[in-house]
Amino acid sequence: MSKIIFDSGISLDGFFAGDNRSPSNPMGGVSPKIHNWMFKQKAFWKHIKMEGGEEYGEDSKLIDAVFARTGSYIMGKRMFDEGEVVWPENLYEADVYVLTHEKREPWVQKGTTTFYFINDGIHSALEKAKQSAKGKDIRIQGGANTIQQFLNSGLVDEFFIHIAPVFLGSGIRLFDGIDKDIYDIQIVEIQSSDLTTHLHYKLIKK
Repeated sequence: MSKIIFDSGISLDGFFAGDNRSPSNPMGGVSPKIHNWMFKQKAFWKHIKMEGGEEYGEDSKLIDAVFARTGSYIMGKRMFDEGEVVWPENLYEADVYVLTHEKREPWVQKGTTTFYFINDGIHSALEKAKQSAKGKDIRIQGGANTIQQFLNSGLVDEFFIHIAPVFLGSGIRLFDGIDKDIYDIQIVEIQSSDLTTHLHYKLIKK
């Protein structure tokens, strides 16, 4: 049975992205600080279809595992706009549902990636994503506002957080505005590496 998950990096003071996000300034320019652990891993570069990385270690195994369990993706329009101009063809190798007010025909890529543009909210996107996932998990890819909508609707089953040892001081917080009374939260696993701390949580709706 499909689970709804997200997997996100944040700074030590809780920021998911920096200020002034745009297609010319993805993630507000803070990705190297938050995701440095990931850029070091060969698995990350393999999944974006490029050569790179210094090692295939335990962090790479975590990256591989979340890709392997994911059967479809949901993301917000801002994240899509930032990525559309730079993502390689067939990056996701699955159907991707983009939450947007823009009416647009599906973007069918070479391979197995198709972007669908959903105008009628998160529940509609989720039902379509479940059909595409074929029993695998649905990953809420981002950004922060999209993740918050799914959390506040009581729809998330598990999530992974990777906390970078940096302070950003400002930007977009991942957990702003979260309803604290929806879930009981259980720690599944904690793993540390040189550049981040990996936290895995299970959510049980009250």
